Amino acid sequence: MYDVVIIGAGVSGAAVAREVSRYTANVLVLERCEDVCCGTSKANSAIVHAGYDAPTGSLMARLNVRGSQVMEDLSRELDFPYRRNGSMVLCMAEEDRPRLQALLDRGVANGVEGLRIIEREEILRREPNVSPDVVAALDVPTGAIVCPFGLNIAMAENAAVNGVTFQFNTAVTGFTAGEEGWTVHTDRGDVSARCVVNAAGVHADQLHNLVSARKIHITPRRGDYYLLDKAAGEVVHATLFQLPGKFGKGVLVSPTVHGNTIVGPTAIDIEERDNTATTREGLDQVAQKAAVSVPSIPLRQAITSFAGLRAHEDGGEFLIGEVEDAPGFFDCAGIESPGLSSSPAIGEMVAGLIREKLGLSPRPDFVPTRKGIVNPQALPFAERQALVKENPAYGRVICRCETVTEGEIVDAITRPLGARSLDGVKRRTRAGMGRCQGGFCGPRVMELIARETGMDLSEITKCGGKSRMVVGKTKEGTEA
Repeated sequence: MYDVVIIGAGVSGAAVAREVSRYTANVLVLERCEDVCCGTSKANSAIVHAGYDAPTGSLMARLNVRGSQVMEDLSRELDFPYRRNGSMVLCMAEEDRPRLQALLDRGVANGVEGLRIIEREEILRREPNVSPDVVAALDVPTGAIVCPFGLNIAMAENAAVNGVTFQFNTAVTGFTAGEEGWTVHTDRGDVSARCVVNAAGVHADQLHNLVSARKIHITPRRGDYYLLDKAAGEVVHATLFQLPGKFGKGVLVSPTVHGNTIVGPTAIDIEERDNTATTREGLDQVAQKAAVSVPSIPLRQAITSFAGLRAHEDGGEFLIGEVEDAPGFFDCAGIESPGLSSSPAIGEMVAGLIREKLGLSPRPDFVPTRKGIVNPQALPFAERQALVKENPAYGRVICRCETVTEGEIVDAITRPLGARSLDGVKRRTRAGMGRCQGGFCGPRVMELIARETGMDLSEITKCGGKSRMVVGKTKEGTEA
């Protein structure tokens, strides 16, 4: 019997796991994929929204503002990349000024600090590549950018260090309510829990509807993106939004914490809950809309394109809390943008509800900090030399595009919740995220995974499931 079973290891599930690990509770996280950060959390804009956009008084607005306020301190505590670069919401026509003013008024009502409307001259001075057609902008100094993988993995690793168990490749198939809580049925057997947290992303409505007569509905909303080479990393400095419409905040152009430029997303409602394929139509839409903000956007320098899915609930609001007709079952559903920004606050909220429900006590030995993978390139020369002398693996470069060493990759494999796939290593170290997209370093990364884990090369996948990289005989002699 677990005290808490959390379904989903994205940013919401990981945030809840970390916050619950502050208390004396036996916690299990179930994830249907092969690693943390495999769903919505791995494919998004990597933006920490300030909180001006959500309706005043909504849970979304409150958690967004709180998440934005604590993210910088959290990045220092858990050692993941974060930068407060500011953002602008561009107004391209005089007749749209009232909408810009309404956005400012809403942000002030939501508690966002430092908002002001700036005029064309200041915009172009700060962002010379913005369209000269711009007339005004909402200046948002508290806007920021983050590494979404780094945030998700850091929270999950810290939860694991504090005693939370993670079980991957496990799909939840149903629930049975009992006197002491819930039996969670999975494709790998049953587990029992006093409380269940439903943080299953685009599948959260399906799980909710298994236990409640009050049905909810989530629409997967696909967003296509371009990621540009680091040579295009100085196109913009702030995150540039367009005035939002009914489908969200529109196409943005933003730097990333790693020096690239990201452009997107679209907002296309689809039926398939796991379809993250980009389309020519979607990418053309991104290109067309991005050019409105930045006409000279160098899309020819794109090194990859990708798509992510947002979990849009019909009510357009976060659904967080204990389900009325399913005691002990807590929803964390409808977590679309600004879900990444809100995740630390979501974790606080859900953990607080569970603490009250179960009467949990604080853990005296809770470890609040976590140290990320050492990047030799970020160290002063003398420290780098000392590190390489102590461990020569930190001097052997495996990924040339991103200058990632063998030592970093080994750390990614052997640390808590270590990587077992190429994408798992990529999200932790950026090996394979550069210009060649893993074409050079991929085979060497596979060799390191095999060496450090004892896995056969034929067992190693790109991203779990059937995405095996080597076709042939397994070490058991069966076809791969």
